[in-house]
Order: sequence, then structure tokens, then C-alpha cells
Amino acid sequence: MSFSSDVKSTRLAASGDIFAGRSRVKGIYIVPGTLAGSVVVKDGGSSGSTEITIDTAANGTSVYLFLPKDGVLCTTSSYAVLTNVTAATFFYA
Repeated sequence: MSFSSDVKSTRLAASGDIFAGRSRVKGIYIVPGTLAGSVVVKDGGSSGSTEITIDTAANGTSVYLFLPKDGVLCTTSSYAVLTNVTAATFFYA
């Protein structure tokens, strides 16, 4: 069995860097907050281009999102903006 890349993870409870370099986001585990919210993945820091936007329901159940094939490429760095989300774990390579 061969692997195309090693997958790593970063858990965030507030907005911040997923990885400070080129990366592919391959999956996201989200624990929603008490209010409706969102998880936004940006390429290039907090003011970078938006690559993924996921809305969450108020008091929703936790959800794992698998991003198919090679995931979503962030060429500069991957950054997450969490709004009304308790925590999110990002899987990247």
C-alpha cells in the first residue's frame, strides 16, 4: 500500500493558522456553537482568498466533512475563520 502524502491535523477553538505554508485541506471536523455560525478556510492568512465556506446550525451535532480526491489547495498558507463554532479540527497534507 502506498500513500500520496502524510496527513496532519490542527485543532482550533478560535480563528487562526491551520498551516503556515502550502497545504491541501482534506477534511474538517466541526463542533458547532450555540448560535448559527460558519467555518471559512482562506489561502494567505486572515485577509486571503476564501477557498471554503461552511455554515453551521445552532446547537447542531458535530460533523465531519471529507473533501474528495486531493482536497482544497492553499498555495500560500491555510487559515481558518471560526464564527460561533466551539472548535474545528482540520486535516491537511
